[in-house]
Amino acid sequence: MNAFMIGLFVGLGAVLVIAAITKWRSRNRPMSVAEKADYLSKRRARTLPALAVIYFSQQVSFFSSLGDGGHRGVDHFKIGAWIVLSLALLFALATKGFLFQPKEVRDLIDDENTRSNRADAMRLGFLFACSAALAAYFIAEFQPLTVGETAHLVLTFGLGAALLRFGYLERRAHKDA
Repeated sequence: MNAFMIGLFVGLGAVLVIAAITKWRSRNRPMSVAEKADYLSKRRARTLPALAVIYFSQQVSFFSSLGDGGHRGVDHFKIGAWIVLSLALLFALATKGFLFQPKEVRDLIDDENTRSNRADAMRLGFLFACSAALAAYFIAEFQPLTVGETAHLVLTFGLGAALLRFGYLERRAHKDA
């Protein structure tokens, strides 16, 4: 098994462990459906911007090593973990999330304001992804970039900007409420 697959499986394992810990911690809290939806919505508003900062900081090592030549085994591991984290963050941003919660809770979490905030965040993420693609095109004129490096650049800036925007809008909505 190559390093890429190991990184992919470690990332998936980390996601499952985090989901299990979250489920285990909240097992003894009796809450109504509305209280649980409010609690989870506030937790999402706190967590997504922090995850975006982690996501960006993780990319510093990747972008600082651009153009150093071929990838080493550890780079394949990092890229596999990045793919898993990107998929998890994209899933959290693009869906109602909270897959392990009852449908009633998920429906309350995904109210009209949240859908509007998500659409605005996706719009901004799209603009940042387009800007990153243009920047990659410009950079490629002076230093060749691989398709993987370009995709990494575009997805990182697009997804990161969307996460920050959605977290900001959700936090503002909870402060106004």
